[in-house]
Amino acid sequence: MAGHAHARFLLACFAASILLTAQAQPTTPTEVKVGFIVDAGSPVGKIATTTIPMALEDFYAAYPNSSVRVRIVPHDSGGDVVAAASAALQLMTVQGARAILGPQSSVESAFVADLATQAEVPVVSFSATSPSVSPGTARFFARAALSDASQADAIAALATHFGWRRVVPIYQDDDYGAAFVPFLVDALTAERAEVPYRCALPAAALHDAIAAALLRMESEQTRVFVLHTRPELAKKVFAAAVETGMMAEGYVWVITDGLTGLLGSVDPPQGVIGLTPYVPHTTRLRDVKKRWAHRYMRDHRDAEPAQAVMGCYALWAYDAAWAVASAAGRLSSGDLSSPPGLVGGKGGPTDIAGLGKSRSGLNFLRAINSTKFDGLGGKFELVNGELAVPAFQVVNIMDNGRERIIGFWTPRHGLSRQVDSGSNESSGELRPVIWPGDSTVRPTGWVQPTSGRKLRVAVPGNVSDSYKPIVRLEVDPATNQTTASGFVIEVFEAAVRLLPYALPFEYVKAASMPYDDLVQAVGNGTFDAAVADITMTANRSNYVDFTLPYAGTAIAMLVRVRDQRSNKRTWVFLKPLRYDLWFVSAAFFLFTGFVVWAIEHRANREFRGPASYQVGTLLYFGFSTLVFAHRETLKSNLSRFVVLVWVFVVLILQSSYTASLTSMLTVPQLEPAVADYGELQRGTEMVGVMNNSFVLRAMTASGFPQGRLVRYPNSQTIHECLLNGSIGAVVNETPYLRIFLKTYRDNFTMTGPLNRTGGFGFAFPKGSPYVTDLSQAILKLTESDEMNMIERKWFGDPNDDGATQDGGPFTSNSLSFSSFWGLFLITGATSLLCCVVHLATFVAANRRELPPHLSWKDWLSSLFKLFDDKDPSSHTFRVKDDGGAVSVRNNTVASPPIAHSELGSPLSAPYTSEWSGTASPATGEIELAAGRQERDEAALNPDGSGENGRGP
Repeated sequence: MAGHAHARFLLACFAASILLTAQAQPTTPTEVKVGFIVDAGSPVGKIATTTIPMALEDFYAAYPNSSVRVRIVPHDSGGDVVAAASAALQLMTVQGARAILGPQSSVESAFVADLATQAEVPVVSFSATSPSVSPGTARFFARAALSDASQADAIAALATHFGWRRVVPIYQDDDYGAAFVPFLVDALTAERAEVPYRCALPAAALHDAIAAALLRMESEQTRVFVLHTRPELAKKVFAAAVETGMMAEGYVWVITDGLTGLLGSVDPPQGVIGLTPYVPHTTRLRDVKKRWAHRYMRDHRDAEPAQAVMGCYALWAYDAAWAVASAAGRLSSGDLSSPPGLVGGKGGPTDIAGLGKSRSGLNFLRAINSTKFDGLGGKFELVNGELAVPAFQVVNIMDNGRERIIGFWTPRHGLSRQVDSGSNESSGELRPVIWPGDSTVRPTGWVQPTSGRKLRVAVPGNVSDSYKPIVRLEVDPATNQTTASGFVIEVFEAAVRLLPYALPFEYVKAASMPYDDLVQAVGNGTFDAAVADITMTANRSNYVDFTLPYAGTAIAMLVRVRDQRSNKRTWVFLKPLRYDLWFVSAAFFLFTGFVVWAIEHRANREFRGPASYQVGTLLYFGFSTLVFAHRETLKSNLSRFVVLVWVFVVLILQSSYTASLTSMLTVPQLEPAVADYGELQRGTEMVGVMNNSFVLRAMTASGFPQGRLVRYPNSQTIHECLLNGSIGAVVNETPYLRIFLKTYRDNFTMTGPLNRTGGFGFAFPKGSPYVTDLSQAILKLTESDEMNMIERKWFGDPNDDGATQDGGPFTSNSLSFSSFWGLFLITGATSLLCCVVHLATFVAANRRELPPHLSWKDWLSSLFKLFDDKDPSSHTFRVKDDGGAVSVRNNTVASPPIAHSELGSPLSAPYTSEWSGTASPATGEIELAAGRQERDEAALNPDGSGENGRGP
């Protein structure tokens, strides 16, 4: 038993030692072959041969325990498509590559990607930027670089920012350059810019051919060029541009990111603007750049120091190698194993289709597309197999190829000074730019061309002399020189001067034709444009594009005027004032009379007496102020002040009435013979319309009888027909009618209602880029004073036309209350204030006369009784001698006593006559005044004989 136990113990120790020995031995990583196809002699190839091995070394230094190791299998294609395809076949069928980095060019990548898709081998390109190859056309193709199409919007944004409306692309005539141009044209068109022509240069173009092409462009007007070529050709282009003087002041050169990333190989002059992908500055990037520069100079000893700059291609290659290594490390060994029959070089080209039976390639592709990390060029992420576009830097090339950042462009915020500006105030702005020729002045982007086709602008030739202020074209028979003038021509030329580029054009005489036919001639290409008094209509817009209207128009009537003074002269005296002023004036006459009566009633005998007498006095006094015939003596200063203000108002009303009535009786009162369009349509008169005008069709469409419409050629014909009664009215657009009225204003007028039209516009073929630019120029012209100056030059001052829509030049209107409401406010306030002051004084003086504890009705009744009595305290009723007697020479006549009734009213009180000694019923203040007059006469005749010889 002990022996068996000892044996088992020894066996366990031996097994444990074997297990520990096996664990102590290191595990060999799985090797994954990745092909690397590049043109080793090109600038990009030199960068890649240094960058990719360095990237893999850095990856495995960061992840030393990775179970998978990527081994690069390089092939030099020499820039040949066939060599690249041969290398790809060898990698996939013989050497067992599980993925391919490269090829370098887009043409090579398109060919290799098609082969790799059949073999299901991922192809990751870091330099094929042409849109001609994409994951959409090759399923197993992934682009770890930015597509050239992504920078087209940034270039268009630059053109818009600097106001360049024409841009000329200079591109390499191959798949790399030609595939980019359509995207650039679409982006510029969306920003309302255009590409007038293009310049395609072969990759092997010689210096003389490039210089000749540049000289042809120099004779045109555009001065903005976008260069998109390989570095070798770009260097030749810049050398020729400097030689031909096209790097001087006024020129603009923009290079794409493919050239900005290789500035050391391009050597661009100062003043060039470039685009390059935005790369965040990090400590890691700074460290890698230093090591990369030393390694590049070590690998390529013949390179210049300026080329040892880690540009966008180096960053893309570094991140692409990192992404492939990261994706390989996440896959299992089964996914990375070579397909059966291909290990050891037993496969061949005929085995490509058989590679698709393995899912390892598809899994590898998915792993690459799903890889995300913070790379040297920023966040690495493939969206649908394409590298995401975070932002572009806009750089200004300085001396010795140095870059100066002037701004950024992002798909969301556009141009800005800061990459993360968002809605910041710096959004939409760039830093100052040093342009070619050391200029800081922003180039306009165009000059007057020395060659090129001119725009053929059609102008009506056979225009009546009556309408030559609108448009006129004359052709010198000796020199065949065309001269155009008129309002339309001057507006067009002023708008062309405001364009952000030169627009060469020449006037071409158009044969006599309706404007509908002229518009169709522009639409079918007979003319490039039509500049005339063409009214924009819906039908005409089917053939051409119109600019914004440069002149507003409307359809109106021109009719004779007649004098209405002979009609309704019986009641003409009522017309100077309108009904509201008549009513208000009458009301204030009554109101003023009432206020004066209320103030004078208790203190003035002339405002006392029977009720009928007082009402008559009130009315007479109020209306007699109209002719200043009032003879009542006013005792109160309040009433005097009221009358003073009221007389001032009456004076103004009277003067205004007299002036208006005089005007109506002496000045002609003109009115249109036809009031409106409805009356014209109901009548039987013939109606004139202008030749070649759309008004004829518009009136017929509205139901006007066509048999009553008569065409006329000029203003003289209109004048004669209107005077002799051949036509009763003319229907036309307002500009023509105003020209007529400027000459014949005395007997005619323009009446409405006005029917608005589209206005006058310039016609261009459908889709013409000039329509938008000229419309903006017309808006600027309209907002300035230049348009008013042009109108006054050709049509005169519109205020001097001498006729209005409402009638003739001498029409007088009735005066209304709105013209005098201020005067009535003053006199009304004055009268009301004085009346309130008088009543307040009355109540205060008689408050003790009112019995206390009365109801409000009795209180008002008592107050009215007091108000109806005479005011004994008034100086008009007080006796100014002693003893209550009036002294007449040395005799004294006693004042007769006055008996008061129960109510104390003098209206019904009896009185005792001094002569008769009998009491008789009072008949009012008139009898009292008569008695006083007789007493005065007796006092003046002491001998007892009166005026009539009667004794006492």
